[in-house]
Amino acid sequence: MGTVIFSADSFSMGNTLRAIIAFIPSNDCQKYLLRDLEEMPIDRMVDLSSRQLRRFPLHICSFRNLVKLYLSDNNLHQLPPELEELQNLQILALDFNHFKVLPPVVCSLKQLCILYLGNNKLCDLPQDLSLLQNLKTLWLESNCLSQLPEVVCELSRLKTLHAGSNALRTLPARLSCLQELRTVWLSGNLLTDFPPVLLHMPFLEVIDVDRNLIRSFPSLAHLPGLKLVIYDHNPCRNAPKVAQGVRRVGRWAEETPEPRKRSGLGREEDTDNKDLPPGPEKQPQPC
Repeated sequence: MGTVIFSADSFSMGNTLRAIIAFIPSNDCQKYLLRDLEEMPIDRMVDLSSRQLRRFPLHICSFRNLVKLYLSDNNLHQLPPELEELQNLQILALDFNHFKVLPPVVCSLKQLCILYLGNNKLCDLPQDLSLLQNLKTLWLESNCLSQLPEVVCELSRLKTLHAGSNALRTLPARLSCLQELRTVWLSGNLLTDFPPVLLHMPFLEVIDVDRNLIRSFPSLAHLPGLKLVIYDHNPCRNAPKVAQGVRRVGRWAEETPEPRKRSGLGREEDTDNKDLPPGPEKQPQPC
């Protein structure tokens, strides 16, 4: 039997065919897109990523014991209320779709631990997101957020927050209420100052502010849990000071000495001296 060779053109043709079929609502066409997925898999996971889906297949809602549902890289902009039947769902991936508003039904899935919302068109999040008190990882990167929604500060078990590639200029003071939070990814935003609230979060282990507009960094040496800080690609005049053993990724992070600001009297001063944590009047709001 001869060897079958799939070219890039054949894969492209397959994607084009799926995109055309996605517009046809017949059951046969939907089965083609779903590859005859009629029964819940033994591993309780359904992966419908990159199927050119324009509407959610309702029969998936009958898989009551489903734990993982991946809908990444489709053409979805809404979800049906029937999704609420999946009360055992722990992982839901909605990234790389066309959501302008988070469908309300997502907030009813109270066992969710991981929620992927990256690469959509979200400008805000609903207040009902606070119902997801088991959420530990939230991906919001590459959306249209000009500020981090305050409701994120109510996700008490959150450990990892990905909010890169948005248009954030600051962070809410109430973020310090998230005492389970360990990693904050803020790369590719519009931060001109290092977010003051992060200075009051001693439990943080990873801080990523790569690719922002930060010109000067305060000392982070007082954060006992810190293990890694990424601050590269900022127009900064100094590297953040850190405690011994903390890894820094950015300019002057290793052997190269940091530049020193020359005062008007001709002597050099450490630029970190003016970047102390804010005083009591700027302390985060109480939880």
